Amino acid sequence: MFYTNYLSRKGKEITKNPLGAITFFWGELERQVRIEGTIEKLSKEESDKYFQSRPKNSQLGALVSPQSQEIASRDLLDKKMNELEAEYADKSVPKPSYWGGYILKPRMIEFWQGQRSRLHDRIAYKKIDNKNWKKVRLAP
Repeated sequence: MFYTNYLSRKGKEITKNPLGAITFFWGELERQVRIEGTIEKLSKEESDKYFQSRPKNSQLGALVSPQSQEIASRDLLDKKMNELEAEYADKSVPKPSYWGGYILKPRMIEFWQGQRSRLHDRIAYKKIDNKNWKKVRLAP
């Protein structure tokens, strides 16, 4: 899961193309896991719950920053942050409607193990339906 501004460049790109991948690499161990799938929005309730668990400055930052958009100056961000800190000093910060979470729903998971011979081991699991996965070996 990850959280962002839905109106950011990333959010707009996900709307146009909801396919994504995550890679975890452990160089010292010569191992990697790659997960490919479809990115979906989390429910409003899940996003609200996570937003309320964040530090107050992070919550305010979500209100202040028009993420990925060009801005005239840093001073504008600082001024808006100061205003919101005063406004929400004694009350909770509402989650903006344009902010929330996503989850990557896996369709393929690949495990890679490096080998000195360069004939690395690559095992992939491909989702074939809602319950079943097919295990395959891939050439390095």
